[in-house]
Amino acid sequence: MSLVVAIARKWLGTKFHHQGRKLGVGVDCIGLIAEVAKELGLSFEDRIDYARAPQDGELQRELEKYLIPAELKIGCVALFKMEKEPQHVGIITDYGVAGLGLIHSYAQSRKVVEHNLDASWRARIVGVYEFPV
Repeated sequence: MSLVVAIARKWLGTKFHHQGRKLGVGVDCIGLIAEVAKELGLSFEDRIDYARAPQDGELQRELEKYLIPAELKIGCVALFKMEKEPQHVGIITDYGVAGLGLIHSYAQSRKVVEHNLDASWRARIVGVYEFPV
């Protein structure tokens, strides 16, 4: 298991909260990435002045400032297209029998969850990045 995944798993069960950044209290999808980066000791500007649904490639541009484009593998950050825009992120894990999973703060689940990276989630991936560690 990667260090990134171990840090992200600490957040499992934390409630979804737009712009949240508090373990066990509330966090959103990019907040989870920012907090993992922070625990890794990385420089990652953590803004909380964003809309609930990023537009015009904003989320992708922010990720590309701090993370390195990569191939899909455990410990990477995946960027997902939701509806028309890349609007969601999560961390790839070693979950389940399929070998790849996803940890993310997911509004529909109302908390940070981990599940298989199934075909429907894979089809939404528009970018994969790794932390510069």
